[in-house]
Amino acid sequence: MGSTSHLDEKIAKMTFASVYPHYVAKIEKKGRTISELHQVIEWLTGFDEKKLESLIAGQVNFETFFSQASLNPNAHFITGVICGYRVEEIENPLTKQVRYLDKLVDELAKGRKMEKILRLA
Repeated sequence: MGSTSHLDEKIAKMTFASVYPHYVAKIEKKGRTISELHQVIEWLTGFDEKKLESLIAGQVNFETFFSQASLNPNAHFITGVICGYRVEEIENPLTKQVRYLDKLVDELAKGRKMEKILRLA
């Protein structure tokens, strides 16, 4: 399964700042914290809280966001279905990276243990 080039372009142009509040709302509704969300984002991207704030303030799109990231070498262990797509089958690298982030946020919201989310155990 790939994804359509139209969807890939739409995802690339979407700003991280526009999606971030949805991540926050999703995890807080399930009793998780912003600190945990930031830990998950830092694990995937290498961005600390200060860098995240800068990227949000700068209204960067996902293409820029992930071009500046140092993707975790264990990110390829993120598998499963998110938004109707099997992550490991997504062909476009940027779309796959965005879906990695979506999947991690989803796992956090579902109450999964942090060690499992961060692929430590």
